[in-house]
Amino acid sequence: ANRVSTWKETDKQNVWELSGLHEGDIMLNEDEEDIGTQNGVLDQKLRWPGGIIPYYIKEDGFGKKDIEVIKGALEDYNKNTCIRFRPYRSGDKDYIYIKTSNTGCWSYVGRQNNGQVVNLQNPGCVYHGTIVHELLHAIGFQHEQCSTDRDDWVTINWENIQSGREHNFVKYDSNTITDYGVGYDYGSVMHYSTYAFSKNSKPTITAKVSIANIQGVL
Repeated sequence: ANRVSTWKETDKQNVWELSGLHEGDIMLNEDEEDIGTQNGVLDQKLRWPGGIIPYYIKEDGFGKKDIEVIKGALEDYNKNTCIRFRPYRSGDKDYIYIKTSNTGCWSYVGRQNNGQVVNLQNPGCVYHGTIVHELLHAIGFQHEQCSTDRDDWVTINWENIQSGREHNFVKYDSNTITDYGVGYDYGSVMHYSTYAFSKNSKPTITAKVSIANIQGVL
């Protein structure tokens, strides 16, 4: 919690890498905990019908400016993507519940049943890029550097990864996820920082293409 609350935008790691969950910021449901991994976005059960996602913001713990930042991120999706976030209505069964009462910046991946938390610890997580990242998880997107083709683009420096955190860098199965034809994106808001889960202040991810620039903090 402390590392999240004291995080600064100049730090070498993304704040959502510090929450202590699966891959840093992914909350697993019971089924995913049982199999030790999470289903990918190809699973129809995880998709939001029509791309419409109701949301409810629990304002306790958020200031007026915080709410504006959160709503700004939601509105960016509505303006620039086919996803439509709309306020929760009585009777909505599946929706995201944005709150700040728990530790860390985290989300489940894809649609869950009967409402699901997107947690934004405050201070620490209420930044535009962090909110966009956690909402992408809720929509159904995984981390970029675990893509099936990542070894064509980056080198994972296993010797620099904290003991017990190696699983955060395991590639996804091509039968469970898709890149929708977009291809690998070094600059994705879903990409780990260069020093993610480093035990010795050395890079855990190195780009293979010289012109590529994996930013320290995306």
